[in-house]
Amino acid sequence: MIVGVGVDIVDVPRFRRVLQRTPALIVRLFAPSERELSLRSLAARFAAKEALVKAVGDSTGFRWHDVEVVSNEHGRPSFLLAGAASEKVALHGISILHLSLSHDGDSACAFVVAEGPGEVARHGAGSGAVDAGAGTDAGAGTDAGAGTGAVAATGGVAGVIADERGGA
Repeated sequence: MIVGVGVDIVDVPRFRRVLQRTPALIVRLFAPSERELSLRSLAARFAAKEALVKAVGDSTGFRWHDVEVVSNEHGRPSFLLAGAASEKVALHGISILHLSLSHDGDSACAFVVAEGPGEVARHGAGSGAVDAGAGTDAGAGTDAGAGTGAVAATGGVAGVIADERGGA
C-alpha cells in the first residue's frame, strides 16, 4: 500500500547563492561523501531529503545526517537511513522507499513514494527494517550520485531559501 508520496524541486541558482552566503551548510546538510559532488547533484539530494519528509508526513526528530542518498553501480538512487529517520519511517509503517532524482536547466527535483502497511497495520507490530534500496531512476538528465543529511521540514536551508524568496 502507498503510505505517502513526496516531491520537492530546488532552484539551483538560488541554492548556489544560499551555499555561497553560508558555506557551513555544506557540512550541515551533506555527508563527507557528497560534499565534492556538483552543485546540481547536491541540489537534487537536498530535494530528495525534503521529498522524503513529505512522503513520511512527519518531520519530528529527523536530522539531516540521518538521511543519505546513495546510488548503486548502475546509478539507481536510494536512501540510506539511520537514527531517528530510520525509526520514524518504521513508526509510520513504511517498509519500501522509491526515489527518483532529476535535474534540467536551473531545476533539480526528487520524487519519493513510501510503501508499507501504514500506521494502522503497524500497531502491535515490532519495528521493522526499511528496504530503502528500492529506488527508481528517472532516465535522461537523472542525477544519481551519493548524498546524505538529516531532515527538518522547517528552518535550516528550507527556511533560508524561503527567506530569500520572501516567504515560504
